[in-house]
Amino acid sequence: MTLIPDSNGVRRVMGIFAHPDDPEFFAGGTFARWAAEGAEIIFVLATSGDKGSDDPEMTHARLIEIREQEERKAAAALGVSEVVFLRYPDGELQPTLDLRRDIARMIRLKRPDVVVTCDPTAFWYGTSSINHPDHRAIGAAVLDAVYPAARDRLNFFELVRDEGLDPHKVRQIYICGTTQPSTKVDVSAYLETKINALREHQSQIKDMDGLAERLRSNRDPESPEDQPRYMESFRVITFNR
Repeated sequence: MTLIPDSNGVRRVMGIFAHPDDPEFFAGGTFARWAAEGAEIIFVLATSGDKGSDDPEMTHARLIEIREQEERKAAAALGVSEVVFLRYPDGELQPTLDLRRDIARMIRLKRPDVVVTCDPTAFWYGTSSINHPDHRAIGAAVLDAVYPAARDRLNFFELVRDEGLDPHKVRQIYICGTTQPSTKVDVSAYLETKINALREHQSQIKDMDGLAERLRSNRDPESPEDQPRYMESFRVITFNR
């Protein structure tokens, strides 16, 4: 498995996920590291997490307001410059052509070097966790938007004709939440930044101190006992230009 020693020339990153809090859980340390090393980070959230509450008094509209505010604060804690919400219904995400077009539009508009998203093939983790269907749906839509929709002129030609959005070729995709990682990013210096960002998601995390301790205990098993390291793992696809 490759260990990334630095940001390797990454200047603009787009994290495309299903819900508020997904960027922080899946890759918060990596985003914080890239931001600290000078990259511009943009988050695109397909939904606003409008079903993520067990409060019988909660409404969809109120939860959207809460979770979008939480995500903006969490993103700011990581050093993210912009957060875009597409506002698809939570829990109902599908890799449709409409979603693919909306993602291709954002890629053409912002022109990132790197796109980060979820693994559409991960249905479960071990024997105790099933991956959320929205995570799989956004991963499939993003991969299809990166290639071929965002890079080929005649795919969604209306983006060129009506909006003036020329094709864009993404250099790399970092796929997180994968059972087949190829690359590890050392986020040791940014673990506390990730934890502080997650603290903003108060509507979702009931025991933040417990979560923080679990994250701190999840050290790289190959690191020395007296110098623990913390890693985030990805399947990285690098396109030939």
